[in-house]
Amino acid sequence: MRILAIADKEDAVLCSRIANGAQRSPDLIVSCGDLRPGYLDFVATAANAPLLYVRGNHDTDERGYASMGGTALGGCIVTVKGIRIAGLDGSLDYRMGIVGFSEAQMRRKALMLAMHARLTGGLDVLVTHAPPLGYGDLDDRAHRGFACFNWLLDTLRPKILLHGHTHLDYGLVARELAHPSGTRIVNACGHWEGEL
Repeated sequence: MRILAIADKEDAVLCSRIANGAQRSPDLIVSCGDLRPGYLDFVATAANAPLLYVRGNHDTDERGYASMGGTALGGCIVTVKGIRIAGLDGSLDYRMGIVGFSEAQMRRKALMLAMHARLTGGLDVLVTHAPPLGYGDLDDRAHRGFACFNWLLDTLRPKILLHGHTHLDYGLVARELAHPSGTRIVNACGHWEGEL
C-alpha cells in the first residue's frame, strides 16, 4: 500500500503535482496533524484517496474537521486494505488552548489503545502528532515527545510510526529513525511518501 503522510506545513508543490496528475496517487493519505481541514480535504479529493488523520496541538476547531471527509484516528483502530492503523491526537500540554495532554493522560490513552489492539489483531501503523520521547523530539516542553509512546512501540511493535510536530527546519531533526522495538519512526512534516 502506498501512503502519503502529511503534517504541519502545507506544500503547494505537492498540491500542484497531485492536481496535475504529475504525482502517482497514493492508496491512503495520513495526516499527522496541524493542517487546515480545507487543505486536507483538497489533498484527499485531488488524490482521490481516503484520508485518515490525528489532530495536532493547534487543531482546536473540531467542527472544521468533522465537516470534511476523512476518518479521525484519535484513540481508534481502522483497517485499510488489511493494514491496521491507529492514532493518538495532540502533544504534551505546554499551554492553555491547545490539543495537549499530560504524560499521565497520554499514558492512559496509550494503555487503552494497546489493550484494544492486542484483543483485535495487533497494529501495523501508529499515527501520532508528537514523537516518542528521545526519537525526533526536542528538549523544550512544547516539542518534547511522550515517554509512553516508547512503551507502546515496545508493546505493539508496529512496522511504522508516523508523526509530525517537530518541523524538519528546526534543526537536528531527522526524517527517519529506528526504534529498538524494530519500528521505523518517520517525521511526516511537509510530506513523506512510502510503501507499506
